Amino acid sequence: MAQRSFGGRVVVVTGAAGGIGRAIAERFALERARLVLLDVDEVGLSTSKELLLGKGVEVLALACDITRAEDNERAARAILDRFGCVDVLVNNAGVVHRSSFRDTDVDVFRRVMEVNYFGSLSVTKALLEPLIAAQGLIIVVSSIAGLSPLYGRSGYSASKHALHGLFESLRAELSDDRVEVLMVCPSFTRTPFEQRALGASGERVERGRSRVGTEASPDDVADAVVRAARRRQRLLVLSPVGKLAVWLARLAPALYERWMVKALREELGGG
Repeated sequence: MAQRSFGGRVVVVTGAAGGIGRAIAERFALERARLVLLDVDEVGLSTSKELLLGKGVEVLALACDITRAEDNERAARAILDRFGCVDVLVNNAGVVHRSSFRDTDVDVFRRVMEVNYFGSLSVTKALLEPLIAAQGLIIVVSSIAGLSPLYGRSGYSASKHALHGLFESLRAELSDDRVEVLMVCPSFTRTPFEQRALGASGERVERGRSRVGTEASPDDVADAVVRAARRRQRLLVLSPVGKLAVWLARLAPALYERWMVKALREELGGG
C-alpha cells in the first residue's frame, strides 16, 4: 500500500497548547498540512497558533474542553465550516497522576479517565463521519503505560489500557471504511506533563522528572509519529527503555515488576 502524504490535508490535534501536541502540529506543518488546534488552555493555544502561522500554514485554533460533548460538537461544526473535511485526528490531550492507589481519591481516577479515555472517545465520535468520508487516520497518543503497568500511576495506566481496547476495536470496525488507527506509546518525554501531575487529592503537584532511561524530546516524538503515520503503521513504541518495558511485562512480568518498583518507588517517598 502506498505511503500517506499530508500536504493540504486537514489535521486536528487535541492538547495542542504545548508539549507533544504542539510538536506534532509543528511537524505536520512541515508536511504542509492544514491544522486545527484544540485545547482548554487558551493562552498556550494562542502561542501555538502564532508559532504555526509563522510557518506559513493555515491554522484554526479552537478553545475546547474535550470532556464536554457540546464543546467537541461545536468544534466539529467549526472545522467543517472552515475546511469541509477532516483527514487526520490526533488524540493527544491527557492528564496524569502520581500517587499510590491507596492514597488516591476516587475522584482523581474519574478525572483521569474522563480526560484520557472519554475525552478521546468524545472527540472521535464528533469527527467520525468526516474521517470515514476521507478514509482518514486516527492517531492516539497513548503511553508505555497502556501496554504495561506503571508504579504510582494506576489510574493513568488504566486509562491508557482503555484507549488501546477502544481504538484497536474501532480499527477493526472501521476496516471496511478504510479508516486507519495508529497507537503511539511514548516513554518518559521532556515536557511539563509529568511534573504537573495530579496528586492524591486532585491538586497539581510539582515534582521532579522521572529518571528511568533517557527522556525523549517532544520533537523526537513528533518526528517518529509523522514517520509512522506516513508508513501506515498500526503501533509505534518509542525509546529503548519503552520497548524493553513492553517485552519484559509480557515475557517476564515478575522481573518487570521488580525493575519498575525499584526504578520508581522513590518518587512516592518509598524506600
